[in-house]
Amino acid sequence: MQAIRGATTVLENTVEAMQEAVMEILDELEKRNQLHPRDMISVTFSVTPDLDAIFPAAIARHRPDWDKVPMIDVQQMYVQGSLEKCIRILVHAYIKSSTTVSHVYLRHASQLRPDWNLPQPLQASQSTIESKV
Repeated sequence: MQAIRGATTVLENTVEAMQEAVMEILDELEKRNQLHPRDMISVTFSVTPDLDAIFPAAIARHRPDWDKVPMIDVQQMYVQGSLEKCIRILVHAYIKSSTTVSHVYLRHASQLRPDWNLPQPLQASQSTIESKV
């Protein structure tokens, strides 16, 4: 099991802008991680307090096979000066051990974790570490 992070932003608090951004980031998460909804354990979306036009999970449920994925929407904690109009995502999924996890940060959210906006090597399992000692 792996956790995959991502985030994106929208220019305005509208259903259309949020739909476009959520679909874009989900397309990228699926493509970059060779991810299928049947492999997902759960998905958490968080949005900044300035986004309330629609739930990101409601958007995701319209994608093929996403209606069976347990999802929840939460509001991101407000921190003064933090990135506005931001949608974050955390996916827990079963991923092949040979697959490199790719966290996806799009639009203005790319500034949040530039170190993670590239494919990330999987964590070595404890047994692998012990066998090398």
